[in-house]
Amino acid sequence: MPLGNVTSQIFANIYLNELDWFIKRKLCIKSYFRYADDFIITHPDKEYLLCVLKEIKVFLETELNLQLHPKKVSIRKFHRGVDFLGYVILPHYKVLRTKTKKRMYRKLKEKYIQYQCRVISQEKFKQSLQSYLGMLKHCKGRTIKEKIIDLVKNK
Repeated sequence: MPLGNVTSQIFANIYLNELDWFIKRKLCIKSYFRYADDFIITHPDKEYLLCVLKEIKVFLETELNLQLHPKKVSIRKFHRGVDFLGYVILPHYKVLRTKTKKRMYRKLKEKYIQYQCRVISQEKFKQSLQSYLGMLKHCKGRTIKEKIIDLVKNK
C-alpha cells in the first residue's frame, strides 16, 4: 500500500489502537502523542524513558508483530527540539524541519512550472499553494511564507 495513502493511515490507526491502549492504560503514560505510525512520549527522566522503550518494544513484537525502526528512535532533551511530523517542536514554538522546507520549495517550483506550461490548472496550483501555506500556520513560518509568495509573484 502506498505511503501517505488515506487507507494506510486508517489501517495504522486501527492496528495501532492496541498500542495506544497499552501505553495509556497499562503503562499509564500521560504525555503520549501518535499520528498514524509516528509517536512521541515526553518525560523528564531518561531512565524512565529507556525502561518504557523496552516495554513498548516487547509489546510491539509479541502482540502486533512489529518493530521500532532503529534509526528513528531517540531520547533527547526537549529544549533541543523534537522532530515530529515535519516540524521541530521546541518548548515554546514549532519550526518547519529543514528537510521539509527544502521539499516544499522544490515541489512548489515544480507545480509552478507545470502551471506555467499548462500541465496543471490554476485551481490545482492554488490548491497546492494553499496546502503548503496551511502547513506554515502551525509553526513559526512567516519568513518561509514570504519567500513562497515572492517566488510565485516574481516568476
